[in-house]
Amino acid sequence: MNKKVATFTLSLGLLHSVSAVEVTGSAGIDLRYYLQDALYLQQERTYGSLFISPEIYGEFNDGQDALLFKPFYRVDEHDDERSHGDIRELQWAHYQENWETKVGIGKVFWGQTESLHLVDIINQTDWVESVDGEAKLGQPMANFSYFSGYGNFSVFVMPYFRERTFQSSEGRLRPPVAITDAIYESANEQNNVDYALRWQSSIGDWEVGLSYFSGTTREPELVTNLSDNGDLSINPFYAQIDQVGLDLLKVSGAWLLKLESIYRKGQSEDFAAVVAGFEYNQERVFGSRYGLGYLAEYQYDEREDNFFATGQNDIMLGLRVIANDIAGTEILMGFVQDLDDTSTYSAYLEASSRLSANWRWKLDGYFFSSNNQDDPFFFLRRDDHIEFSLEYYF
Repeated sequence: MNKKVATFTLSLGLLHSVSAVEVTGSAGIDLRYYLQDALYLQQERTYGSLFISPEIYGEFNDGQDALLFKPFYRVDEHDDERSHGDIRELQWAHYQENWETKVGIGKVFWGQTESLHLVDIINQTDWVESVDGEAKLGQPMANFSYFSGYGNFSVFVMPYFRERTFQSSEGRLRPPVAITDAIYESANEQNNVDYALRWQSSIGDWEVGLSYFSGTTREPELVTNLSDNGDLSINPFYAQIDQVGLDLLKVSGAWLLKLESIYRKGQSEDFAAVVAGFEYNQERVFGSRYGLGYLAEYQYDEREDNFFATGQNDIMLGLRVIANDIAGTEILMGFVQDLDDTSTYSAYLEASSRLSANWRWKLDGYFFSSNNQDDPFFFLRRDDHIEFSLEYYF
């Protein structure tokens, strides 16, 4: 995609080099429409919002050092908690031939599978942005990575914890009571220092990742409390955990084989979870320019009663449509079925295309069904919605 780039010449004083600073980013408007009347009081059918996400990037010292600043801000029509700002990234990076360091607020992604990202634990989920968990808050960290013939080794130190964002009473996609003040196992609360290690390498046709995390869980458990005057509250409880993770990817012709697995201890129950499956890509279907990707993944989680443990014994089937046109049109459709309860399922739709070099539209849809009061989707059964976004890239 073409982007307008503003270039400035900077004198860096003691740093005897000259750099170009690129200013890019995007801004847009979202309209979210819920297909059913609200289940809880104070909720609406339509939610409009505006957002902006600029990005400033500069290099100096002949490219050995770089600075990245990426803020984000959204204003929502009804939900005060969705009106929020965040520094997604504000990071200094220093690069050498076989190692690099990054310090500041960063964003790191781990994982290979489509339907769930079990091993992705560095950044906190920005829940008010998207129900699929893809949007993440910036994480303060120091990161050192070493690259060798034996793989890439990374160490992360995270001195400050980010709480997960949740909807207000006016927002949807929430339990019967809005989730409020956090509870911590650590006496240091948000100032607890977390650590993570990761090794990643290519072994034959396989991409292999091993990870270890120790610190405050990014995925809280919800605790129900009743005050002396009878007021009910739901609070996120952040335990201290240890988690080991494995992710695998094999590319074999048109086939992608994927797996993510974790074992976590420290919460109300120690558990293992895994998601595994494949994607098969077919080009020029029936002689047309269109490509299709067929996806299937199995989800397993040992936990029985957790609001965020949705893939306990589920199967995901998906179809990706790639138009291979100048507008970059893509459509992804997915369906997730609970194998223990046929009444519990979810479906999603993601579509996007460019209108011009600077404009893009997106259409997302999420649909939920459950008759089981113990299932997380039971609280979302009236929250089927579609969301249209018009975004300008500068």
